[in-house]
Amino acid sequence: MRNRRPTMVDVAREAGVGLKTVSRVVNGESGVSPEMADRVFLAVAKLGFRRNAMARDLRAGRSTASVGLVIEDLGNPFYSSVARGVEQLTHDRDFVLMTASSEEDPERERALVLELCQRRVEGMIIVPTALDHSFLQAEIEMGLQVVFLDRPATGLIADTVLVDNRGGAIAATDYLLDRGHQRIAVLGHEAKVWTMRERLAGFRSALARAGVPYPEDLVCLGPLTPADAATATAQLLDGGDPPTAFFACNNRMTVGVLAELQRRGGAADVSGFDDIETAGLFAQPLALVSYDAAEAGRRAAQLLLERLDGRRTPQQVVIPTTLVRYGSETAGRRAPAAGAGSRTRATRASTRAGSGSGAGG
Repeated sequence: MRNRRPTMVDVAREAGVGLKTVSRVVNGESGVSPEMADRVFLAVAKLGFRRNAMARDLRAGRSTASVGLVIEDLGNPFYSSVARGVEQLTHDRDFVLMTASSEEDPERERALVLELCQRRVEGMIIVPTALDHSFLQAEIEMGLQVVFLDRPATGLIADTVLVDNRGGAIAATDYLLDRGHQRIAVLGHEAKVWTMRERLAGFRSALARAGVPYPEDLVCLGPLTPADAATATAQLLDGGDPPTAFFACNNRMTVGVLAELQRRGGAADVSGFDDIETAGLFAQPLALVSYDAAEAGRRAAQLLLERLDGRRTPQQVVIPTTLVRYGSETAGRRAPAAGAGSRTRATRASTRAGSGSGAGG
């Protein structure tokens, strides 16, 4: 039999008090003796009851169907596209979508997730930041449905939608290797982030297959903003043995690298993960790992709706990537390679990435 979330009726029964007493205690009202309040609090703790924060806004006998979306940063174009994809499907099913940004803060993420649970959302899509999500197990046992997006959960077995991070990174690195580069710098997030570990693994794999040593002195992890990435790029270029090319592991890093190269008038080749809106404006060679972020959001929403409709077997979906080339294919070339148009699909690199390289490690 499927568990359900405890109600105030259950708390009243457990505490041996009236429903009105429970209501006064959980809503912070006066008029309840300390002894009665203690009994209610003990029952609340035992049952795992959470007050429905939306109940006071609803007419008696009616409820609002809602789902939550917890992402890293709504200002990032990737997450904006994800949210749009989620909303397309949830709107069609008359669900209210409540979106919140964790700002890559595990404690903030936990607080937001529990707040959404308190608001009695039917399900939740989470781009995880925390390293342990076992705290959600009790909510899941009481009926909450959860799908994780972009990164897998830890401490839970759950539906997951991932991007082919490793395969995309292999294609992006192959592009630079094919252009004759061996001193390739890498800029990205901290290695504790799952997507970063996968992209670094793809970078290492491509180098190893080409017989190129891993450049420990050119790996810069931790930049968060384009300005941080620009500063890191300047420091790398000013070093004793500077890189001749850059692999930027997300869209913010790519923007920062390109800004610094443009400021210097440099012609280093660049490959990056994620699309950027201004990619077509750059004359220098540029290759970006592209994928449909809105589709990732739609697939996550689809999995969540299937869960709400009764599916119980966990599923994993991997969104494929494609390498897209921009700019001049002759500027900055270090060795002969097959040419391509100013904006062509890199079909060989895309095939090499393939779904078999898999992001879900």
